[in-house]
Parts: sequence; structure tokens; C-alpha cells
Amino acid sequence: MEKWKDKEVVVLGMGRSGQAAAEWLLGQGAKVTMFDETLSTTLQRTARRWEERGATVLLGSDRMKRTNFAYGIISPGIDPRKGVIRDLVEAGVPMMGELELGAQACLCPIVAVTGTNGKSTTTELIAAVFAAAGKQVMACGNLGRPLTEVAPLTRGLDRVVVEVSSFQLESVQTFRPKVGVYLNFTPDHLDRYPSLTEYRAAKARIFENQGEGDTAVVQLGLAGILGKAKRVTFTSGPEEADYTLRNGALCRGGEILMRQDETQLRGPHNAENLLAAWAVAEAEGLPPAAVREAFSKYRALPHRCEVVRVRAGVTWVNDSKATNLDAMERAVAGMEGSVILIAGGKDKGFDFSESRTALAGKVRGAFLVGEMAERIEKAWIGAVPCRRVPSMEAAVKRAAEMAVRGETVLLSPGCSSYDMFENFEDRGEKYRQSVIALPEEEDRK
Repeated sequence: MEKWKDKEVVVLGMGRSGQAAAEWLLGQGAKVTMFDETLSTTLQRTARRWEERGATVLLGSDRMKRTNFAYGIISPGIDPRKGVIRDLVEAGVPMMGELELGAQACLCPIVAVTGTNGKSTTTELIAAVFAAAGKQVMACGNLGRPLTEVAPLTRGLDRVVVEVSSFQLESVQTFRPKVGVYLNFTPDHLDRYPSLTEYRAAKARIFENQGEGDTAVVQLGLAGILGKAKRVTFTSGPEEADYTLRNGALCRGGEILMRQDETQLRGPHNAENLLAAWAVAEAEGLPPAAVREAFSKYRALPHRCEVVRVRAGVTWVNDSKATNLDAMERAVAGMEGSVILIAGGKDKGFDFSESRTALAGKVRGAFLVGEMAERIEKAWIGAVPCRRVPSMEAAVKRAAEMAVRGETVLLSPGCSSYDMFENFEDRGEKYRQSVIALPEEEDRK
């Protein structure tokens, strides 16, 4: 795009999104400065590679002195109200997020998925339906490659399906998905947002620029939805919506589309993911046969209620992606029989006492790890028997000693992972490794 040629652009944050933005901007002839507050050895090596490619790289919170840039690109993990970004905004530098940049560079229509929970699964489901229908499609965004990274590949695609977060939606300007999906809203990221109102408003921006001819797929009851798109609703509850779960079947109105047990996805939360994906498929004119084929073949993504092993009649499930209370509660509710829960991690501002009712009687015992362990234990006194343990390995060992045939040991932390692990994938992998390391001779099929 001519807009970027020879322009001085600063990219804030050198994670995957920031590097994708820098790559695309350099390809457009922009003069790129990359900034990150981190001074790690790994990032210093990364910085040298980008300097060899022609970018200017500034590492360390005190290195950013300039404010005379034509544009600033914000990575989603950086709070735009703080530090360097605040200074750039006050200096009048136009700012946009990596999602907005990627959307402007994208060469095919976009389907976008947001919500507190279930985004990755639903994004993958939608992409699988397009593929089953013979369409050229890519899934990207929060679940993997940033939109800016795949934008140059989208010319020959029918659709790109993008998982988008509230952090990314904060800074959209022209972002307009042909179909937008808002799965659900529950408290999360209270370490970032001053209030739930601001968090809710950021999510709702997915529909802000939609117009006639676009579709908004929304969980029944979500308020504050903007835009002029046609609205389609879904729910797994007893209320009436366009798409509903009735007696274990996915339905449109009174018509049964498919039984949920014909898929590998269990629980009412996954029913809503399936219903939302079916609504997208019909909005896009994809045949029901393609939806059924995709749904029946789909397997859950790693770290999302993933069965790791069945050992001595005990099922071990990895739900490391559950980084908030709602996700944890839904995972527990979706398990058969009683549950031995492994929870805890970094504080995100949640009040764990709110989960007492949902867990009492279902969770026979909990092993707590990380920064929040002591506070969770106090919050669950009288509802869930708890023990604090020093590591994931210790939690798995103690859970193996406690669990009996027919029970499920569930890693569903309800917290972020950054106190003890690199990310939720690292946490889930440590759990998986610890479970697999348990003695094999007691396995049962």
C-alpha cells in the first residue's frame, strides 16, 4: 500500500503480533522502529535479526525518546493507556492495533470470533466447515498466526477466520467482518480493565462497523451490540433463540440439525460453540452436509478439555486454556462423575468465592498451585477440600493418590499461567508430561 511507503512507523511490542506487523510494514517500504520494554537475552537476539533486516530496535523502558512518528502499531498485550503509548498518543501520533493493520491488508472477506471463552474452538470449527464445503480458508489470530502475518496469503482465499480478543478490538477503526461472532461474556482480564463495563464494550466493538449484508451471531441475552448487521442468536439454555440445544440436539427453530453426541465435543459450552459455527455456516450459504462432516471429524484443540490419558479407571483431562472462573466452572460441569481439580496460577482479579456453589458437590478435592493458591483455599473453605502443592508434578502425584475409578482429574486453573509457566500451553504440557509419567502398569482401557 502506498500509504506506508517511506513512512516512519513505530511497532510497540515484539511478540508474534509485533513481529508480524514489522514484517508486513517493511514489505510496504515503511521505515520501521520496533520497541519493547523487555531486555531478555532471547529478545536481544531477536533484535539483532531485525536490525539486519533494516529495522531500528529499541529495548528497555527508557529507550523510547522519540514521538515524531507517522503511525504507531500496538501489539495486543500492551495496555494503550499506559507508558510509551500514552506519550505517543498525547504527542498526536495516530495509533492502530495489529488486528486493524491486518484487516486493512487482508484480501478476502473476514469471519471474526470473540467472546470470553470458546473462541479458538469455534474459530477452528468454522474453518473446518468452510474446508469441508470445498472452500479455500485459513484460521488465524489469537489461536496462532496473527492476521497481519497471513494477510499476504489471502488473495486466493474465500474466507479468513480470525479469533480476536478484547485487547485487539480496543483499537479497531475500520475493521468490519462479514460475519462476526460474540460467543459469551463473563468476568476476565480484571487486571487490565478498570471495570466489566469497559471489558464488555471492547468485546462489542467486533460489530461496530458492520452494515447491511453482514451478520452478527450473538449469544442470546448479550447486550450493547452495535452495528447494522442482521442478528442471529444462539443458546444452550431453555430460552428460545434462532439456534438452540434441545434434548442433546443442535436445533434451528424446531428442526433438529444434528445430535451433539455425534461430535467429540461435550458439555453445554461446546454446544454453544457448535451452534454458533452452524449459524455462521448458514449465513455464508454452506451446505448442511459440510457442517455435519466437519463437526463429526473435529477434535478438540490441545489444552481445551483434552483427554490426556485414562489410568486405572480415572480420566485425566487437560483444560489449561481455562484462564478464568467461567471457563473453569463450565469445564467442571461438563465432566462425568466427580472431579479432582487442579487449579491456581497468577492473580487476574477474580473472587474465587463466586465459584463455591458451582463446585460444591461436584469437586471432591482440589490441589492448588501458584500465586493464588492460598487465596483460593480460603475462598473455598467449607465447599471444596483443598491442598496447596508446590508444583504441577506434585499436584498430579497427589491427585493420582486421591482419585478413584470413575472420577476425572481435571486441570482447569481459572487463572493465567505467567506466575510459573511461559503460557497456558507450557502449563498444559507440563501437566501432560506429569500425567504420562505416572506408572503405566495401572492403565485401563
